[in-house]
Amino acid sequence: MKNRKLDDLKGGSQATTAAGAPEKAPLLRLAQTLAVSKWYMKGAIVLACMLIPLLIQSNYAMRVIIYIYLYIVLALGLNVVMGFTGLLNIGHAAFYATGAYTTAILMTVYGMSFWLTVPVGMGLGVLLGMAIGFPALRLRDDYLAMVTLGFGQIVYIVANNWMSLTRGPRGIPAIPPPELSLFGRGLVIENYTSFYYLIFFFVILTVLACIRVRDSRVGLAWMAIREDEDVASVMGIHLGFYKTLAFAFSAALGALAGSFFSVFQSFVSPNSFTILESVVIVTIPILGGLGSIPGTILGAAAMIGVPEVFRSASEYRMVAVGAFMVLMMIFRPEGLLGKKLFQTTYKV
Repeated sequence: MKNRKLDDLKGGSQATTAAGAPEKAPLLRLAQTLAVSKWYMKGAIVLACMLIPLLIQSNYAMRVIIYIYLYIVLALGLNVVMGFTGLLNIGHAAFYATGAYTTAILMTVYGMSFWLTVPVGMGLGVLLGMAIGFPALRLRDDYLAMVTLGFGQIVYIVANNWMSLTRGPRGIPAIPPPELSLFGRGLVIENYTSFYYLIFFFVILTVLACIRVRDSRVGLAWMAIREDEDVASVMGIHLGFYKTLAFAFSAALGALAGSFFSVFQSFVSPNSFTILESVVIVTIPILGGLGSIPGTILGAAAMIGVPEVFRSASEYRMVAVGAFMVLMMIFRPEGLLGKKLFQTTYKV
C-alpha cells in the first residue's frame, strides 16, 4: 500500500499503483512521440513553413497560402472572444477595417512607415474594442450578437460615406509596400516570398500571444466567464473588466491583420469589410473548434484553402463547402479539434 496514491495530478482521480499501471500500446506511444506539443515537432512545423516559398513556385498558390495565414490571425483574434470568453461577435470585420484604413491613410497621406502604422492601428482597434466591450456588460448571447452586428455595419457605412477621409467606394489606391532596413541595406517587401515571411512572422506572434494569455490569470478568468458568468462573478471575477479586455485583445489582432491586408493588396475599399467577411471569420473558429488554437489554424486552412482547390468547378464549389459544413454540424458539432465539454483547468 505504500505505492498507492489517490491523485497523481495527471488527469486521474482514482486510486492507482505505480507498479500496476498497464503498458502503453505501441501506436499510442508513437502518437505521443509525434504529438504537436513536443518541442521538436513544433520546430519541425516552423521549419517546414519556412521552406514553403522555396518549394512552391506558383504565385497563385503562394497567394492562397498568404490569405490562409491572414485569416489565421483574424480567426485567432476572434477565438479569444468566442472560444476563450464565450461571447458572440459577428462584427469582427470592423476591427479588420480599422487596421487596414489606418495603415492606408497614414502611409499614403502622411508618408509614415508601415512599422509605425501597425501599432497605431492596433491602438485604435483596442479603443474600438473597449467601446464595443462596454455594451457587452449587460448583454448575452443573441442580444450581444445583434450589438456586434450593428457595430460592424456602422464601421462599414462610415468607411463607405466619409469621402474626405476614406474616399468612399472608390477606396484608397497605391498604398506603398513596407520597407525594412537590414545591416544598412533597405529591403522592400513587394513580392510574394517577402510578404509570405511577413505574415508568417505575424502568425507566430499571434499564436504565442494567444498561448501566453490563455495560460495566464486573465485566460483563466475568461474561461471562468465562458463556463458560467454568475458563478465567476460570485468568485470575485470582474465581468466588465475581463469582457472589455477580451474585446480589446481581439480587436488588436484584427487590426494587425488589417494593416497587413492593406499593404499586401495595395488597395483598400469598403467592399472588403462587409458582413459576409465577418461571417467567414466567425465560421473559422467554429469549424476548427472553439477555444482550440490548433483547431482554429486548421479551420482557416479548410475554410480558405479548400474552396480554392475546387475552383475549377466554380458552379458547385460553394455548394460542396456548404454541404461539408452541414455534415460537420451534424456529426461533429464541437469542430475539427474541439471538445464536447470544456475541460476544467487547474493551476497548482
